[in-house]
Amino acid sequence: MATSEPADHSRPALPVLLRHNPVVLEQQAKRAQDIQLRIADWITGFAGSMNFVYIHIVLFTVWMLVIEHKPWPTLTLIVSLEAIFLSTFVMIGQNRQATFQQAKADRDFNEQELELKTNTQITREIHTLTAELHNRLLKPTQQQS
Repeated sequence: MATSEPADHSRPALPVLLRHNPVVLEQQAKRAQDIQLRIADWITGFAGSMNFVYIHIVLFTVWMLVIEHKPWPTLTLIVSLEAIFLSTFVMIGQNRQATFQQAKADRDFNEQELELKTNTQITREIHTLTAELHNRLLKPTQQQS
């Protein structure tokens, strides 16, 4: 990666712009490595879509009108079992989101603390330099009087 311009070391380097928070990238990498989490993410994503709703409307309508004349006991059992599994996937998603939010909050806190310390240090240095300039500029005038 050679550039035709000479390196300018007098300016600080600009921070690298990331598309996502590093915690998001880390979380995505962890989830991509675990097949169970990828399956849970896919199911949760599909169950939260309108395609899921449309498929169920079609399936329940066909079941009630074509498959069984008295569909309620079997259909109720199937829907109840599906609700149990879907609620489990919702809880998995909520736990994942809570873990992610905590990791992001911890990182944000650490970043803010570092920024506060840096700003405090810069403010103290500015104060010291201002006091030194003030003393240097006022001492010659005080000696003349």
